Amino acid sequence: MRKVTVAATQMSCSLNIDDNILKAEKLVRKAASQGAQIILLQELFETPYFCQKEKAEYYRFATELENNKAINHFKNIAKELKVVLPISFYEKSNLALFNSIAIIDADGEVIGKYRKSHIPDGPGYEEKFYFNPGDTGFKVWNTKFGKIGVGICWDQWFPEAARCMALMGAELIFYPTAIGSEPEDSSVDSKEHWQNCMLGHAACNLVPVIASNRVGVEEDDKSKITFYGSSFIAGPTGKIIKEADREEETIILTEFDLDALEEQRLEWGIFRDRRPELYNTIATYDGKIT
Repeated sequence: MRKVTVAATQMSCSLNIDDNILKAEKLVRKAASQGAQIILLQELFETPYFCQKEKAEYYRFATELENNKAINHFKNIAKELKVVLPISFYEKSNLALFNSIAIIDADGEVIGKYRKSHIPDGPGYEEKFYFNPGDTGFKVWNTKFGKIGVGICWDQWFPEAARCMALMGAELIFYPTAIGSEPEDSSVDSKEHWQNCMLGHAACNLVPVIASNRVGVEEDDKSKITFYGSSFIAGPTGKIIKEADREEETIILTEFDLDALEEQRLEWGIFRDRRPELYNTIATYDGKIT
């Protein structure tokens, strides 16, 4: 048996980067003290969700991976606590800017990074102003506690991303995210839709899914988002095992047996019965194969 305990966190964020990092550290330490070995923090937790408005002044938040405060801080924490930490950050690489995640293994070393593939653009979520489309392709990493895949927020709405990570051997799929109310229509509540998409990824791939969202109200000029938390851990059949509420800064944990999960995937035959030669349509924009 290869058992692993995973955790998802959720917290509110201020304009003080150092305070946000220390708050995140407290949650990581709490999760580790309860046995967590892979701990997920939310998307862009160093700052408020600055993508509500298009402001060039926020470009200053971007840093090279090697100079990022959160990554350098959590490299030491991961080594001390012997935990795996996917760390979301705003990446600067020459003249390109990415919404990225660095994977820190339990020895404190960065073993790779992923750049967000799908970049949203709409009122309150103006990410195309801040980020280039990711160019890494989907990634999977063999960490001390298992093989993991990570998508970032808007990636979670695309089943192709989860399926690619599963095909690459991901035993667990993680999604750091920042989602809440719609600034132009407060009557819209996407919480259940947001969760259902990821529950489908878990069920269709027989792979647990772990999602971490932020909480709190953030305002920028006349735009306001109430982030609805609801971070969760889903099992391989798409059932939520643990779920946080909409407001509390907290952690949730669950243990999985990775060997038992692999046996379940093989028994179901989902990957045995795939027909990749029939799926060319999925690689087109308009459904037409030329």
